[in-house]
Amino acid sequence: MLIRRVLLLVPLMLGVVAFVFLVMRFSDMDPASAYFQGANPTQEQLHRFREDNGLLDPLPVRYADFVGDLLHGDMGISVLTRTSVFDLVTTALPLTLQLTFLGLGIAVVLSLVLGVTAALHRDRALDQIIRVVSLTGVAAPGFWLALLMIQYLGVEAGWFPTSGWTNPTDSFTGWIRTMTLPAFALSLPVAAQLTRVVRTAVVEELDKDYVRTATGSGLPPFVVVGRNVLRNALINPLTVLGLRVGYLLGGAVVIETIFALPGMGKLMIDAVRNGDPAVVQGVVLTTAVGFVVVNLVIDILYLLVNPRLRSAA
Repeated sequence: MLIRRVLLLVPLMLGVVAFVFLVMRFSDMDPASAYFQGANPTQEQLHRFREDNGLLDPLPVRYADFVGDLLHGDMGISVLTRTSVFDLVTTALPLTLQLTFLGLGIAVVLSLVLGVTAALHRDRALDQIIRVVSLTGVAAPGFWLALLMIQYLGVEAGWFPTSGWTNPTDSFTGWIRTMTLPAFALSLPVAAQLTRVVRTAVVEELDKDYVRTATGSGLPPFVVVGRNVLRNALINPLTVLGLRVGYLLGGAVVIETIFALPGMGKLMIDAVRNGDPAVVQGVVLTTAVGFVVVNLVIDILYLLVNPRLRSAA
C-alpha cells in the first residue's frame, strides 16, 4: 500500500505542477506590465520583453520549459525585485512552517485532551460543555479569533505583541511571544473539529467488547485507553487531520497578514498586489506540493497506528 502511494506521488506532483501552470497562464497577471510598472512602456517594448522571456511561445513549449526549470530548482525571477523566486520562497517558508506546525501541534494536543476527556465523561456535564465549546470553535473563523486576541490579549491586556516576528535564534522567548497569538488563532478551529472527531472515535471504541474484557480483567483504565483504545481510534482523526493541514497552510496566509508576519502569506499578498505572477506561482506551487507531501506522511502514520494496514502494505 505504501509503495503504491509513493509511486502515485510522481503523477500527482506532475498534475499539481500542470494545474498551477495553467491557472497562472489564464490569470490576468501580465509579467511584461509588471516589469514596466509605472514606466509607461510602448507596445514595442512590451512585445520585446514577452519575446525575450518566452511568453509568446506555444503553451506546450512554455510548460516544458517550466518543468525543466523546476527540475533544476528554478522557479523563475520576480519581475519586480529581479530576485530568484526560489530565494524568496526559501526565505519566507521557514516562518510559515513554524506557524503551521506550531498550530498543528496545539490542535493535536487540545483535541486529544478534550476529545478523550469528553468520551470518558460521555453524556455528563463535562462532555456537554466540551461539545458546546468545540461546536462554537468550528463556527468561529480564524481571522475573527485573531482580531479578538489582538484586541483583548494584545492591546488591552498587553500580554503578547500584536504584530511582528522574532527569530528563535535571536530570542526563543521573544519567538514564543510573537508566535503564540497567531498559532492559537490558526489552530483553534482545527482543534475544535478534531475534538469532535476524537470524541466520536473514542466513544465507538469504548463500546467494543475488547475494552470491557480488558477492564474486567483488572487492567487500569489509563492502560486500556492509552494502549488500545487510542491506537484504534486515531484512524479517523488522522484522516481529518490530513485534510485540515491544507486549511492550516492556507489559513497561515491570512493569519500572517493580520499579524504582519514576514512569511509566505505576506509574500503572496505583496505579489498579488504588485502583479508579480512568478512569485504567486512559486508560493502556490510550494503550498500545493507541501499539502501533497503532508498527506503522504499521514498515510505513513496510518501504518504506525494500525497493524492491519501495516500487514497489508
